[in-house]
Amino acid sequence: MSTSAPSVDVVVATYNRPDNVRVCLEHLHRQTRTPQAIVVVDSSPHRRTADVVADFPGVRYLRNEAGCGTTATSRAIGVAETDSDIVAFVDDDAYAEPDWLENIVARYADPSVAVVGGRASNGQPGEANEGLDAVGRLLPDGTLTGNFAADTGRDLDVDHVLGANMSVRRSALEEIGGIVDLYPGTCLREESDFVLRLRHAGHRVVYTPGAVVEHVAATYARGRRFDVRYTFYGHRNHVVLLSHTFGMRDPILRRFYGTALRDVGVSVVDGAKAVVDPTRTPRQRARRAGGRALHATAALGGLAVGTTAALRLGLASGSGNDSGNDTGTGSMTEPRP
Repeated sequence: MSTSAPSVDVVVATYNRPDNVRVCLEHLHRQTRTPQAIVVVDSSPHRRTADVVADFPGVRYLRNEAGCGTTATSRAIGVAETDSDIVAFVDDDAYAEPDWLENIVARYADPSVAVVGGRASNGQPGEANEGLDAVGRLLPDGTLTGNFAADTGRDLDVDHVLGANMSVRRSALEEIGGIVDLYPGTCLREESDFVLRLRHAGHRVVYTPGAVVEHVAATYARGRRFDVRYTFYGHRNHVVLLSHTFGMRDPILRRFYGTALRDVGVSVVDGAKAVVDPTRTPRQRARRAGGRALHATAALGGLAVGTTAALRLGLASGSGNDSGNDTGTGSMTEPRP
């Protein structure tokens, strides 16, 4: 890589959100750091997004014919069709502040940094102060913390970042074999895959609150956030994530199974209590109990399908980890001076 400032491209993966893409591109054209290229990768079943992109000279429009539920494939296409030192990703419903890209690129002055992610403002009261000590961590039980709206006031070394606002050093990504698409349905955990693999390989992953996007959280292509489908794919894809990163014999996966099963038990008990709750109407009791039962069933199904998928994909040894050793007692993040 050159000793001068690294080059950077921006990739926008989208599905069926042409209006959001327009606003996203308007914000990208106001950046204080001009990217080498802006690429929109569209998996929509129509050409409306192509018409939007045509209004922005210099922005490239690419197709992902795999369709809905293949966000990682769209990201991989964007990486393959660009050649910059740094690839920055922003979601179609994430609108970057003018200095977003400038702040992202500045963190790559340290050659040990492989991934940089920024803050996503959701417009919720108090969100900037929530989770300040638990941003982007992989916990001992295999679960992940988010808190990517937190304004920590300083850069942090973390384990993963938010896909709506992240970037990666191309050479590091190539080192681990690039982006793979193992995360269908809601695409949950697709961005965590290559970031965790890079962190596990010893690279730095940095969260910088100065690189801000407004995340408007557009409507899902199918279903709603936290519905039964979300629960199923959340569990399915998380098993695949941990298996791909650490291997199926690693204790962190077993700990995740334990945590997930305990949560299922809590949900079932909560549903059972609702059945005999005198403060609820019969309809409320039925809805509460039925909802808990559906989510518990979806979680168990996701765990089973995720395990089967990991076995079929040959993820028993993870990304270069065939030792079966414990991955640690907590977050992969190590304090830095």
